Amino acid sequence: MNKKQLPSKREIIPASPESGPKPRSTFTDEFKRNAVSRLRAGEQSGTDLAVELGIRRNQLYKWAKKLDEQSPGEVFRAPGRPAMGELSEVEQLRRDLASAQEELAILKKLDAYLTRLKK
Repeated sequence: MNKKQLPSKREIIPASPESGPKPRSTFTDEFKRNAVSRLRAGEQSGTDLAVELGIRRNQLYKWAKKLDEQSPGEVFRAPGRPAMGELSEVEQLRRDLASAQEELAILKKLDAYLTRLKK
């Protein structure tokens, strides 16, 4: 018995250019602090404020919690790798060393490959 081949989803629903992943939004320190102060003012609900600002409601609450945990003059940064200017000299040198070691390993492999070809 011959089975009929069903069309794939890609054949049924063509991909549109808008269907790709959305780029990650970045917000300034001032924007975050302003949003949190408006949330704490209590004139609008968190949901209404989030819709107005074009962000998720839980993001507002995360910003508010982070603002409570940090000192007043500290910059409002997201978690993750620190900016290059904030790295200590030792951390920067370790990164440079790791990069140089990786380059050296690649060059050694290339040298061994070329030596084998000559023989």
